Amino acid sequence: MSTVTDTPQTRRRDQHRPKLSDRARAERKLGWKLAGPAFVIMLAVTAYPILQAVWLSFFRYRLTDPDAREFIFLSNYSVIFTDSLFYQALWNTVFITVVTVAVELVLGFAIAMLMHRIVLPRRTLRTIVLIPYSIITVVSAFAWLYSFRTDTGYVNGWLNTLTFGAWDATFDWFGSWLPAMGVIMISEIWKTTPFMSLLLLAGLAQIDSAMEEAAKVDGATFWQRLFRVILPNMKAAIMVAVLFRTLDAFRIFDNVFVMTRGANNTETLSTLAYKQTIDRVEIGMGSALSVVLFLLVFAIALIFIRGFKVDLAGSK
Repeated sequence: MSTVTDTPQTRRRDQHRPKLSDRARAERKLGWKLAGPAFVIMLAVTAYPILQAVWLSFFRYRLTDPDAREFIFLSNYSVIFTDSLFYQALWNTVFITVVTVAVELVLGFAIAMLMHRIVLPRRTLRTIVLIPYSIITVVSAFAWLYSFRTDTGYVNGWLNTLTFGAWDATFDWFGSWLPAMGVIMISEIWKTTPFMSLLLLAGLAQIDSAMEEAAKVDGATFWQRLFRVILPNMKAAIMVAVLFRTLDAFRIFDNVFVMTRGANNTETLSTLAYKQTIDRVEIGMGSALSVVLFLLVFAIALIFIRGFKVDLAGSK
C-alpha cells in the first residue's frame, strides 16, 4: 500500500539520486564543520553591503545633498536599461571577458603542460611563470600604460625599427577604441595567464600517468591523447579555472581606469559604477549599477556550474 509520499515520481527521483555511504556522510559532515564557520563569517561580512546596495538603489540619492533623498523604487534600473552607455559598457565587458579568458585558457594550458612535463628546472620555471601574477594589478597597468604612450613608451620605437620605418612612431594607442582595448586585453592576459596555468597544472597533476601510457602503447597520437584522455579527466579543473577567470575578468576595473578612464568608449561596468558613485556621488544610481553587476556575475556562475555539469564534491 503506497503512502502519500510514495509516488512514481519520488521513486524515480530516489533511483537517480546516488546513495551516500557512511564514510561519505561522515566526510560531508566534517566538511560542513570545517567550512561552516568561515561560511557564516563570509555571509555576515558580505550580506550587509549587498542588502544596503539593493536598498540604496531604490533612491535618488546624491551624497552632496543627502536631505533630498527620494524613494523612486525601480526608476534607477529603468534609466540603466534604457541608456546606451550601459549597453556600450556591457559590450566592452563581455568582449574583454571572452577574448582574454579564451586566450588565457589556451596559453595557460600550454604553459601548464610545459611545467608538468619538464623535470629538471621545474621549480625555477614555475617561479618565473608566476612573476607577472605576483605584481599588483595597478602597478602592472601603469607599466603597460607607460610602454604604449607616445611620450614615454618604447613599443612604437620597437615596431618602427622592426618594420624598417614603416610603423608610425607617434601612433596613439589610446586614441581610439580598438587599439586601446587591445592594450587593455594584452595587459590583462599577461597578468593573469599564470593564474590560469596554475589551476590547470593542478588538474594535470591529478591525471593518472598510466592512462596516458596505455593510450600511447595503443598507438594514440598526441592530439588523440589530449582530447580523449587528458582533457576529459581535467573537466573539473578547467571548469574552476575558467569560472574564476571569467568572474574576475567580468569585473575588470584597474587596467581600464589606469589606461583610459573610460575614454573613447572603453567604459566597462565596473568603471561605470565607479564614476556614478565616486565621481558624480550618485549613490542611488551607483548602487543600482553595482546590483546589476552582481546579478550578472551570479548568473555567469550559475551558467558555468550547470553547463559543465561537474560534481566538484565528487571529483578527485
